[in-house]
Amino acid sequence: MRPVRKIKKVWKSKPTIEGAGVHLKRAFGNREVPLFDPFLLLDDFRSDNPAHYVKGFPWHPHRGIETITYVLGGKVEHGDSMGNKGIIGPGDVQWMTAGSGIIHQEMPKGDGNGYMGGFQLWANLPAAHKMIDPRYRGLVAADIPEATLKGGVKLRVICGKVDAVHGPVRDVVVDPEYLDVTVPAGTTFTHPIRRGYTAFAYVIEGEGYFDPERDAYSHEVVGVNYFDFKRKCLCGMENLILYGDGEEVVISTQEIPVRFLLVSGKPIGEPVAWYGPVVMNTQEELQIAFEEYEKGTFIKHKKQ
Repeated sequence: MRPVRKIKKVWKSKPTIEGAGVHLKRAFGNREVPLFDPFLLLDDFRSDNPAHYVKGFPWHPHRGIETITYVLGGKVEHGDSMGNKGIIGPGDVQWMTAGSGIIHQEMPKGDGNGYMGGFQLWANLPAAHKMIDPRYRGLVAADIPEATLKGGVKLRVICGKVDAVHGPVRDVVVDPEYLDVTVPAGTTFTHPIRRGYTAFAYVIEGEGYFDPERDAYSHEVVGVNYFDFKRKCLCGMENLILYGDGEEVVISTQEIPVRFLLVSGKPIGEPVAWYGPVVMNTQEELQIAFEEYEKGTFIKHKKQ
C-alpha cells in the first residue's frame, strides 16, 4: 500500500487586481515561495462582470518562467513577439515558455453573457533553462484527452499521464502533471504522485474530503472556516490544498460532487529572484532583464 499524502496547509484564494485592472483571485504567489517549488503563482480569473476584466493584460515582458493559461469559459485574445496570435477559447490551453524573453498581451473578452473564466499557472525554470529560446504551444479543447475512471471520475489530462492517457504537453523540464478532475458524489478518487514532488489541488466547484483521515488537528489552515475544516477536513470552492509528501492522493465526496485542478511537479531547489513578470535566480539577473527591456534588447529570439 502506497503512503498517502496528507494535507500540509490550506488557503482560501484572495482577491487582487493585476494587469490594466483585472479583478481576480490569487490562490498563491510570491509570498508562498518556496512552498510550491517549482510553481510560482496560480490565479483564478472567473468573473461575470466585464468591467472587471476587459482592460486585460496589455503588452508586457516575461523571462525565466512558463505561463499556463487554461480557459473554462469566454475567450482570451493573445499575441506575442514571436508572431503568434489567436484566441484561447473554452477548454483551450496556452502553454508558453518565456525562456530568454518574450513580450505578449492577453485580452479577455468573455462570452455572450459577459462571463469570463479560467486560470493562469506560472512554473519556474531552473537556471540552466532560464535563457532557452521561447516556445509557444496552443492547445484547443479537442487536443486535450479525457479519461474516465472507476466510479465515473472524469479527468482532462493537460500534462502528465492517467492510466494509458497521456497529456499533449510533454518535454517540460520540471516534469509537471496538470489535471482537471471531477469526482461524482459518493465516490473516492486515488491518484499516484511521485514521492518528493510538490503537489496541490485547487477546488473549482463543489466540495470534497482531501485528506482520507479527516483529521485536521495538525494541519495549518489559512483563510478557511477552521471549525468546519477541523470537524470534517472538508474543502470547498476556491480552497487551495497543499499536500505533504507521499506517493498518492485520495479525495472523496459525499452528497456533493467536486471539481478541482490537481497539479504536481519536480522542485528546482534554487534561489528565486522575482519582480513582476520576470523570475530569475539573482537580483543582478533581474536588473539586467529590466535594463534590456528599457534599451530594447530584451528579445533574444527571432520572429517566426
